[in-house]
Amino acid sequence: MLENMVAIIRIRGKVHVRNDIKYTLKLLRLNRKMHCVIIKKNKVYEGMLQKVKDYVTWGEISEEILKNIIEKRGRKIGNKRLTKEEAEEVFNDFVKNGKSDKIKPVFRLTPPSGGFKKSIKQHFPNGELGYRGNKINDLLKRMI
Repeated sequence: MLENMVAIIRIRGKVHVRNDIKYTLKLLRLNRKMHCVIIKKNKVYEGMLQKVKDYVTWGEISEEILKNIIEKRGRKIGNKRLTKEEAEEVFNDFVKNGKSDKIKPVFRLTPPSGGFKKSIKQHFPNGELGYRGNKINDLLKRMI
């Protein structure tokens, strides 16, 4: 596990979102459904996550999934794919610094294969929203 690295995925859409929550989602760079960002956990982000907990799901990401998501979904400026060497370099930047300036900060994912649970609007473990800890890796694996 990467210490203090958190993956955040937006699950719900744009309709009927309060302005303060919309602004917080914009600060997190989660402008659309199925977008994912990876951040280093700190007090500021924890407060932001509590504010938008009814629209996103998050948890600690593993090294294997992070490497996989960078290789398959990481994009350079101009929406170009990464080569194997660039993906390895970006992964090392993430492990060392918690971010990389060589790729776009948002990963565009597909809806999960097998679909979501019956209720998206309820919180985890009954639904899809909110904090899910290490179980985020299972969801990301289905969405890559």
